[in-house]
Amino acid sequence: MKTETSYSEEELVFSLKQNNEKAFSYLYDNYSGALFGIIKNIVPDLELSNDILQEAFINIWKNFKSYDPEKGRLFTWMLNIARNAAIDKLRSKGYRETKKNQPLIEDVNISADKGFVKPALNDFGLKKLLNELKEEQRTLVELSFFQGYTHEEISKIIGIPLGTVKTRIRAALIKLRSIIK
Repeated sequence: MKTETSYSEEELVFSLKQNNEKAFSYLYDNYSGALFGIIKNIVPDLELSNDILQEAFINIWKNFKSYDPEKGRLFTWMLNIARNAAIDKLRSKGYRETKKNQPLIEDVNISADKGFVKPALNDFGLKKLLNELKEEQRTLVELSFFQGYTHEEISKIIGIPLGTVKTRIRAALIKLRSIIK
């Protein structure tokens, strides 16, 4: 009978910094679903989302020695790597070129039949946390972290100065960090 190893975050980080493959398997098994959900929210293509998830985990493995627990939690660090990989893919010239020649869907029900269901914010258990934020902060966090917009793009969309966007997002993250602790 196989018993699954369990790690505290500190033990996991220590094992990963030692290049422990068993710890990395544990990391993948326990975090890939959440990271995939974030990626899928940004890049709706299932196959491409899976590729981006694999690339993200390769980057996590290769760059794990750069992770600093003093700067943030492990999941947050990995989330940023996965989110940035998805956004980079969307911005890549190759991705944009492949999307130029895609036929338009004439019937909305066709895409629903393919199973492309955008996960709700609450699927990740975050909706309750986000409700603790002011409306202006919640909107900015959703645009930035769940829809993949840059601060500059958010500034243009909402029509507020870039500095205000950055300040409000930072304040929102500080508030969320205090709620989580």
